[in-house]
Amino acid sequence: MASLEALKDKIIKLGNKQKLSAVLKYSDHPDSEIRVTVAMTLAMIPTYDSGMALIPLLRDSDPMVRSAAATAAADIHAKHCEEYVKKLAFGDNDPTVRAAAKEAFDRLKDSVV
Repeated sequence: MASLEALKDKIIKLGNKQKLSAVLKYSDHPDSEIRVTVAMTLAMIPTYDSGMALIPLLRDSDPMVRSAAATAAADIHAKHCEEYVKKLAFGDNDPTVRAAAKEAFDRLKDSVV
């Protein structure tokens, strides 16, 4: 769907410009691909507020969103997301999420930031 791809491109461009509030407008979009894009884009904005915005995405109903959010949390060294990522790494019902979250958790717990 062309409009979906255009929206994903728009979100990424907003991330490149560090426009956190504009990116967050799409964090509860009904399409999971958009929420995945939001999670990945938040990794481009390494702030405390970006990490806080990842927390609802770490709880998302879609496993791809949870995986992307866990990876993004590790990418920006969001130590305040560590416990959420740990829960996914050791308790998520999706093996793909557990694997991504385990890798993210290992990076977070070893982070000095």
